[in-house]
Amino acid sequence: MAEKKANIKEDATKKVKVDKGKKSSSENVVAVKPEPQEKVASRLFEMYNSNIAKDLQKRFEYKSVMQVPRLHKIVINMGVGSAVTDPKNLEEAVKDLETITGQKASVRTAKKSISNFKLREGMKIGALVTLRRERMYEFLDRLITIALPRVRDFRGIPDKSFDGRGNYTLGLKEQIIFPEINVDKVTKIFGMDITFVTTAANDNEAFQLLSAFGVPFRKKEIK
Repeated sequence: MAEKKANIKEDATKKVKVDKGKKSSSENVVAVKPEPQEKVASRLFEMYNSNIAKDLQKRFEYKSVMQVPRLHKIVINMGVGSAVTDPKNLEEAVKDLETITGQKASVRTAKKSISNFKLREGMKIGALVTLRRERMYEFLDRLITIALPRVRDFRGIPDKSFDGRGNYTLGLKEQIIFPEINVDKVTKIFGMDITFVTTAANDNEAFQLLSAFGVPFRKKEIK
């Protein structure tokens, strides 16, 4: 009898050990973490790091690569004077600007009242987007390779719009030169000003920087 009890106890002990060794189906499932997506560097950003910065450092004889001018930001501004009489025009301009840049636009208001233009202070009359880093380089790439060549009778952009502090402003008459805009759905043509803000110390350095990126100036060099 005692021997039978001992056998039962031994079997029970073995069963407990086997049960402890087993894992539930939920424990056997290993959660697979999604692999982080790698950021794809812009073509122009890679070109700046690999070639442009070195060439400019050699050209202007900078002692440090930190002195080399770089593109800081691009500001795209749409002035919509017709929004004074028809606010829907501003809505269309904001929509087109966001489509072109892929970034939310901020609405700009009038700083002072002008009675001749029926303009009151605080009235919404424009839209603005500031691009930096990846979106800045991506926009510049589309501008010089796709949008500008679509301008009718395009022969390059003038080099007279530098501000003396290394910044350049380009004026465009139509937003439809960007392929993101569906011409069939356009109800009104809007112009825009595109300002390239650089860290250059003067206009010549800024000219050389933008030319190295492929900005198609009409003249070869600014004095």
